[in-house]
Amino acid sequence: MSDTTNTDFLLEHLIEHGYVSQEQGTEAMDEHTRTGRAIRQILLDMEVMDEDALLEQQALLMGVRVLDLDRHTVSTDIARRLPGSMARMYNLIPVNADAVSIELATCDFITSEIVDELRFVLGMDVTFVVAREKTIQEHLLKFYADETDDSVGSMLSELESELEDAGDIGAGATNLTEEDLSTAANDAPVIRFVNLVLYQAVQDRASDIHFEPFEHEFKIRYRVDGALYEMAPPPKHLALPVISRVKVMSGLDISERRLPQDGRIQLNIAGRPVDFRVSTLPTQFGESVVLRVLDQSAVGLELERLGMPDDVYKNFSDDITMPNGIILVTGPTGSGKTTTLYAALGRRNEVGVKILTAEEPVEYDIDGIVQVNANHRIGLTFGSILRAYLRQDPDVILVGEIRDLETAQIAIQASLTGHLVFSTLHTNDSAGAVTRMVDMGLEPFLIASTLQSVMGTRLVRTICNECRTGFDPDDLQVKSLGLTREDIGTNQFYFGSGCQNCHDTGYHGRRGIYEYLKITDPLRTLITERRPTVVLRDRARELGMRTLREDGIRCILDGFTTIEEVVKYT
Repeated sequence: MSDTTNTDFLLEHLIEHGYVSQEQGTEAMDEHTRTGRAIRQILLDMEVMDEDALLEQQALLMGVRVLDLDRHTVSTDIARRLPGSMARMYNLIPVNADAVSIELATCDFITSEIVDELRFVLGMDVTFVVAREKTIQEHLLKFYADETDDSVGSMLSELESELEDAGDIGAGATNLTEEDLSTAANDAPVIRFVNLVLYQAVQDRASDIHFEPFEHEFKIRYRVDGALYEMAPPPKHLALPVISRVKVMSGLDISERRLPQDGRIQLNIAGRPVDFRVSTLPTQFGESVVLRVLDQSAVGLELERLGMPDDVYKNFSDDITMPNGIILVTGPTGSGKTTTLYAALGRRNEVGVKILTAEEPVEYDIDGIVQVNANHRIGLTFGSILRAYLRQDPDVILVGEIRDLETAQIAIQASLTGHLVFSTLHTNDSAGAVTRMVDMGLEPFLIASTLQSVMGTRLVRTICNECRTGFDPDDLQVKSLGLTREDIGTNQFYFGSGCQNCHDTGYHGRRGIYEYLKITDPLRTLITERRPTVVLRDRARELGMRTLREDGIRCILDGFTTIEEVVKYT
């Protein structure tokens, strides 16, 4: 069963037997959908049930017993029967074992896929008991904490020793059968290594994982806070087994290595559901694979958590409650457009509002919202989906991107017929969105009458709180921001000196900077007159709009980010 199914099953059971009211269940599910947090933890935080009672019901549903780990002695020998990578990934602690079986303590529902993987990797029968999450975490630290730093290196050594004949299935091989590839992908050490890579990526808050075969090396890189970092490189001959394993997990055709493929992996990692969007690309030296990490619990899909200035937050909140019109979010790839739109949809997601989205692809599954994946290869374009949507009686529509005249025209038609439309455009600033729509071929008077607001976004890295250090900027740095010493006054500037918490980068996390353009009557006149972008921008600034650079300076003076980040992204 998927995590969602188990979540529903647990809640239904608790409601049916009177432990949780229908209202409490709805509130818990809404919180789970919004944040990705485990239902179990949400119910405990709501103080609906105590942990012992909740564990008893979970154990009843799983058909297992509850074990008090505090009163059970786990020996080091038994703990070592389970690889640390799997223990940490699935929140498991071995509590009993013999020659043919092992008993594992868990605080989560365990899917049949995980059971099959554990049986295969361990080569023995697997049974479970349920224990408190806190005691499981304590045991993970006790038995496996020393493996976290060098686990990738030790796993690579193990991989090489256990796959001595892996050269026969190297990345350059061309005559391999599907059975050969499947065998390579399902070797126990390969499974454990790939699981470790995924686990470490989630723990490091990576947004993407890159598997890249080159002529003489095989690289694995994580993108964290917008920057790429390389992990210990596996030997070149492991590229094919590792990439084949990723393709097996995502349901792709492992024998097809000549064409790009797209897939999805859904896992429960360290107690929280994480989706990986998988994209393969044939290259000269093998398939390059990129996984987009979609960890909803690590992404603030709530407007309050996006870091908007108070006035922008209030105006944007008002905009998204309008009955009709078009609201655009602009910026380059990776600038936070999708997160901003999902947060807006989350605010409108209630029983009385019908919301439909057309995306390429759907990034986060949200209960209560009808989401459709666009597929241009079969003619399922944004335009064709939008036409169908107008017959589905929606209140709110999201279009992943307005990229052609057809989509733009239907979006305007939807707005004129009483729908609120959200979408994105790839422009450098908010005022440029108007010019882009005119360039597509839209009539300016239609843009002026339907466009409500445009939000320009960028994501800048935030300074690590553990090593944040104050300093006085020099004249060149002040000038790069377009400021004077008088503008700065007594404000303190900061940078991150680098520490273990931020892997010596000086940064930890990202936050948005925003340029909010409200389409008012003076601007509608300029749009109708086909005035250029610079005129629209200057008039908007006269009316109170702050540019991306100005909002970035606000973040610098508030101590959130650095001069370098703001200059780089604005």
